[in-house]
Amino acid sequence: MTPDEYCQQKAAQSGSSFYYSFLFLPPDRRRAITALYAFCREVDDVVDECPDGQIAATKLAWWRRELANVYRGSPQHPVTLALQSAQREFDLPEEQLQEIIDGMEMDLRQTRYLDFKTLALYCYRVAGVVGLLAAGIFGYQDRRTQKYAHDLGIAFQLTNIIRDVGEDARRGRIYLPIEDLQRFSVPAADILNARHSDNFRQLMEFQIERAESYYAQAIASLPESDRRAQRPGLVMAAIYRALLDEIKRDGCLVLQQRTSLTPLRKLWIAWWTWVRG
Repeated sequence: MTPDEYCQQKAAQSGSSFYYSFLFLPPDRRRAITALYAFCREVDDVVDECPDGQIAATKLAWWRRELANVYRGSPQHPVTLALQSAQREFDLPEEQLQEIIDGMEMDLRQTRYLDFKTLALYCYRVAGVVGLLAAGIFGYQDRRTQKYAHDLGIAFQLTNIIRDVGEDARRGRIYLPIEDLQRFSVPAADILNARHSDNFRQLMEFQIERAESYYAQAIASLPESDRRAQRPGLVMAAIYRALLDEIKRDGCLVLQQRTSLTPLRKLWIAWWTWVRG
């Protein structure tokens, strides 16, 4: 199995909506973005699948060294071998890739976030940076596209947090800011014990509004000259906004269930968004 085939398999197995946004790209850009996505999956899986924090920290330290090897010309893992090709072709900054690992390390150090400012830093590291890297792979001419990519990455992560509230709670994590829980009178114990309430629904509707505001400002800041090149991000935004609509329509029952769209619906949204440009 080649490094590119390994990354392709990693992306396809995840079932992520991101996979659908890559389908219509030219082969060189598709290989590069798939390598980036596979890297994100590898380091994210370290945190999610390793119950021992010390072992997880050791594994992330290994990935940090392996990432440095990409820029020294001596990577060993299939993902970093593929990432090396992407880096050479699209000049991916090492500090941004390392910052993704910084975000994963935050997951090992804390399970609560006091306010949105603190959460926003986490979102930037695990998703905003990915948005910037992806925008570079897709290609842009106007520097304002970086603002679009940053805000879109934040919006994606906020959507993930909304969708995964129940799943994260079962791991002992609550990403919703403590200040928001207090504002809507939702005790952390209600989330950890999956107790749905009207207050919780209002809290989640507020989170959805915040995510939607990031989608809106991202798309508003995308220069027309780069819109065609950045269609993969617009595809993802369309899929994720449809997901938010479903969650809200279901009454924000994210404590008991993980809402998702069918593969066929994702493919339809992806095709329609791509064709519309």
